Amino acid sequence: MSESEVHLAFEDGLVPAVAQDADSGEVLMLAYADREAVERTVETGLAHYYSRSRDELWQKGATSGHVQRIREVRVDCDGDALLYLVDQAGGACHTGYHSCFHRAVEGVDEDGTDEDATESGADEGLRLDVEHVGEEVFDPDAVYE
Repeated sequence: MSESEVHLAFEDGLVPAVAQDADSGEVLMLAYADREAVERTVETGLAHYYSRSRDELWQKGATSGHVQRIREVRVDCDGDALLYLVDQAGGACHTGYHSCFHRAVEGVDEDGTDEDATESGADEGLRLDVEHVGEEVFDPDAVYE
């Protein structure tokens, strides 16, 4: 393999893909991509992902019109994660927000620990108190009827 090539490592057939606004640097979402999603992203210039819950390839914005136009795809140093630098049309989050990261954890003290977080059991994960900090940009009920 030449210096201008990279081997992309898919764990269980998937690689994490972070979508970041190409102008502002805001992180918009994290999703997963399989080989076909990466190939389609590169071929079309539109972000494609693999839905683990629906077990299918999907183009971001195919239903909502909130497409992600790719400016650049970057591969991390280990070849096991992707960064999509995108121009986002509308909201990136299916819940109606501009970014999927629209909630901030409350009670994080200066040393980076969360005093108020309590683990509620293995099946439920970790419950955190949050506040909404992002902007709601569309009504998901109207878009995903």
